[in-house]
Amino acid sequence: MPDLLWDDVKDFFDPDLMGALPDVCVAGTSVEGWQAVFDLVRSSGWTWEYSEGGVPGALPSAAEVLSHPAGAETVDLRVWPVPGMLAIFRPMSADEIDFAVDLRELQGQTGVDNLCGFLCAVGRRLGKPVAMTAEGDYGNPVLGFDPAADCVVLLAEPRLS
Repeated sequence: MPDLLWDDVKDFFDPDLMGALPDVCVAGTSVEGWQAVFDLVRSSGWTWEYSEGGVPGALPSAAEVLSHPAGAETVDLRVWPVPGMLAIFRPMSADEIDFAVDLRELQGQTGVDNLCGFLCAVGRRLGKPVAMTAEGDYGNPVLGFDPAADCVVLLAEPRLS
């Protein structure tokens, strides 16, 4: 059975309500947490691309990425856990693992299932909650992976139309 049903959460997948690229966060992490994500990406069979300043390259260690000085080139780790679903990680702080997903790619039950599967994979690897908020609306999560429940749960009430 799916973690969430499209009819119950479609508002949280609406790019006009949530922003096209909602924010996803794992708080209370460390360099080791980022390394666990990098290892998950490498070992999962997912398609990925690492770049610094728009120049593709090999994925270095998390310690190396997070030791870049302030003002260094922007680092992106683009991950396609399934074809047609993009997650963009931007390692800037060891304290938080932040990424965005493109809601335009996550429509219908398949999109919900793909997002839930990805959030579960990240959350299970880290053993931590993973929370999604509307674009730029930190602190107000709408859904996320709950390690105690071992699934993705609603963290807010949808505005069902």
